Amino acid sequence: MSEDPQQPAVLTERRDGVLVITINRPEVRNAVNGAVAQGIAEALDTLDADDELRAGILTGAGGFFCAGMDLGAFVKGESPWYGDRGFAGIAQRGARKPLIAAIEGFAVAGGFEIAIACDLIVAAEGAKLGIPEAKRSLVAAGGALLHLPKRMPYHVVMELALTGDPMPAERFHAYGVVNRLAPAGGALDAALDLAAAIAENGPLALAASKEIVQRQFDWTADEQWAKQGEISGPVFGSEDAKEGASAFKEKRDPVWRGR
Repeated sequence: MSEDPQQPAVLTERRDGVLVITINRPEVRNAVNGAVAQGIAEALDTLDADDELRAGILTGAGGFFCAGMDLGAFVKGESPWYGDRGFAGIAQRGARKPLIAAIEGFAVAGGFEIAIACDLIVAAEGAKLGIPEAKRSLVAAGGALLHLPKRMPYHVVMELALTGDPMPAERFHAYGVVNRLAPAGGALDAALDLAAAIAENGPLALAASKEIVQRQFDWTADEQWAKQGEISGPVFGSEDAKEGASAFKEKRDPVWRGR
């Protein structure tokens, strides 16, 4: 099947405060070319800039997530990197707001690195995840070798990197890399449920909590409390914090204003 030039490489859809971002190149297993990198980067810009959007979901069309870099496009001179966001428009700088990867079928090579650039992962049972770059004498330089050792056992990361063999989503779930397993075909629905639970919470608190969790690895033990205070302090003094306390006391749903 040839690629339809009329179809965008990345689709976006708004669902109740959640932006669903879909890599839309099923004819090449959603491989990342320049258009995909730009499309994801622009979708993340939209997610972060729009106050009506509370969370995002990144998924793939055609029953699978992403096969990684489009080698054919790369050979022709296309770059799968975009601006300061890096590979696929996400690997080096993701979204400020919570972002969930919803994986069907497989997420391998750069596709898996896209997934781990998200904050949470929902995967269909039986989906395959891995970094097979070594099988092509390449290196998983899109973030996997930097991030995975912080998230799962060292020797398992070595097995992934040195054999290049994928592992089932169930094993990644056991290590805590995959947050939730879903029936085959149900990853997006499960991700929407997770996004809905996130979207109920205060947007300032979400952004601050995410920033603290991500940045703490760069802080020394002496810096941690002060750095956390710099980020969390404004949230405690916000209108939303007062609204959250008032809503709890009055037994009603809070109305967040993001300030």
